[in-house]
Amino acid sequence: MSLCSIMKLGAIIPLCALFTLTQQTASLDKCACELFSSEKAFPHDKLETAQNNASDCNSNATPQKTFELESLLLGLERRLPQLVEDVEVLEKENDGELYGALSLHVIENELFEIMQLFDKLNSTAQAHQDLADEATQQLQDLRSDMQDLEKFDTMQVVKRQQANQRLKRDLDQCKNGIHPTSRPTGPPKGACPHGQFLNITGPRVYTAGEYPGSYKYGAWGRDPKPEAGKENWHWLVMLTASNRYSNYVRLYSTLSSLIAGVSVPGNVQIHASNPTTNTIQGPNVVLYGGALYYNCYNKDAICRFNLTTKSVTTVTLPKGTRYNSKGNFCHLDECYLYTDLDLATDESGVWVIYTTTQDFGNLVLSKVEKGENPELGQTWRTSVYKQSVTNTFMACGVMYATRYVDKNTEEIFYSFDSATGRENFNVGIFINKMSPNIQSLNYSPVDQMLHAYCDSYMVSYKVLFE
Repeated sequence: MSLCSIMKLGAIIPLCALFTLTQQTASLDKCACELFSSEKAFPHDKLETAQNNASDCNSNATPQKTFELESLLLGLERRLPQLVEDVEVLEKENDGELYGALSLHVIENELFEIMQLFDKLNSTAQAHQDLADEATQQLQDLRSDMQDLEKFDTMQVVKRQQANQRLKRDLDQCKNGIHPTSRPTGPPKGACPHGQFLNITGPRVYTAGEYPGSYKYGAWGRDPKPEAGKENWHWLVMLTASNRYSNYVRLYSTLSSLIAGVSVPGNVQIHASNPTTNTIQGPNVVLYGGALYYNCYNKDAICRFNLTTKSVTTVTLPKGTRYNSKGNFCHLDECYLYTDLDLATDESGVWVIYTTTQDFGNLVLSKVEKGENPELGQTWRTSVYKQSVTNTFMACGVMYATRYVDKNTEEIFYSFDSATGRENFNVGIFINKMSPNIQSLNYSPVDQMLHAYCDSYMVSYKVLFE
């Protein structure tokens, strides 16, 4: 054998140490060998199956499903004491002949909704138990599969990676112990007395009132800061002229009176003509502290009508504010006329949501400072386009925006926190609608209810907080 051949074989044999040498052909200028692996082939299909199973397990067991169960439990926890409270309130009401029928009707509705909540809770709990059993079995199978696959890690790469991860974790803990990092800035604690906004349940009230099928646009609710003796009063504003204008607010002494359509003390008129200077334009109206706040007729301004003195004061909005149905709430099929200005109430007072030409149609939020001569206070600008929104409301200083999903569902998809300036485009709370359109939506901090006016029907929902 030539010296060249010997040197070449000396170079090849170490490379073939893990293999069985089955044949060798020597020649003057080259050599060749046929090699067979002594290791088993890696099962790539088994690894792919394990990855798919892990992905399926992650997609099935999500935090949202746990949140759904927690929301139902929270809803039940709130509804039972509320039922007791409603019974006590109804026992004290004195509506004459209305009392017996309406009180029984309200209690019957409450019990029916609580039973529905129980049924949904039971079905959800069973579904979660089935999911937990399935996930447990999947995890056991995955653990067994991964233990089998680790046998192919002859170089112990995975074990070294795990050791490195443990070392890195220990180093991070050591660093954090010596130089603790500051916590991220969050919303001020105690900003909302009820906790975090979690969900919407209901409807709790669904009534056509005393004008069934009439006056498609309007608003209704309670005064968050009522005068003494008027704590149970409810108010109603219907746009009685062309679904655009109104000149009075209608008052009811109790919720039962509103449902039955018996208005006492009746109407409080802003002006004898409709429409005219400083009367109501558009459905987004609120009552606060015995005064009605609304979009003044044919003005880019807020009117404040004092129900006691019958006086009107105005708040001028910034130059460029869209009004006269040029900055409406919309969805793909329809825009809600004369919804340029949306007045809202919460625990802190009155707000106005609007848009301007210089903000390119995005929502603008301003605080309305209370008083006989109200003024526009601090203003915030958002990045959500108004005509992609169907309605807004305030709760604990946070603005929430809704969008049309279909004729049965509305979604609260967006929030803007005035305390932190943070925006969230993925709120994901759904409202079960009783009519396709919600012309006005406002939150009542008195009872944490959301009052909606839907195609001439009055609907209310319970807001669930943490």
